Amino acid sequence: MSPLNTNDLRQIFEKLDKNGDGLVSLEELNWLLEKIGVKFSLEELQPLVGKPSLDFNEFLFFYDSISSEKNNINISSSTSEVDPVSDKESDLVKAFEVFDLNGDGFISSEELQDVLSRLGLWDESSGRDCRAMIHVYDTNLDGQLDFEEFKNMMFLTIS
Repeated sequence: MSPLNTNDLRQIFEKLDKNGDGLVSLEELNWLLEKIGVKFSLEELQPLVGKPSLDFNEFLFFYDSISSEKNNINISSSTSEVDPVSDKESDLVKAFEVFDLNGDGFISSEELQDVLSRLGLWDESSGRDCRAMIHVYDTNLDGQLDFEEFKNMMFLTIS
């Protein structure tokens, strides 16, 4: 799976902008975060975003800031001294669990397609093939991603 490009992010932005005002509100942004398993209250999200709504360029900046390895946000811990390696691993485990719908320790092409569909990033006419997306990072060629393959994919995608 390749990193999201500007066109992908534009589609996400337009789907999030439910009222069509050219801005994504904190509520709309929080809806997306909840869909991918990241839980914030609006009070917690406000300081991260810095304003009540984002235009497309601000949305791109927000995406870059949360997807960048250097600016990794620790969502799960409120302690001041956190081991960045174990923190990243913990966030990756949570992300993996979002995609591993049946909890078997693997992400199948069907699970990937289901999650992308729920996020509004998949439809039959998109021309994307989840089997091909998984195949790129499936090092043991079993047709699905285990956690290590998923972790490699995420580090290659965000770097």
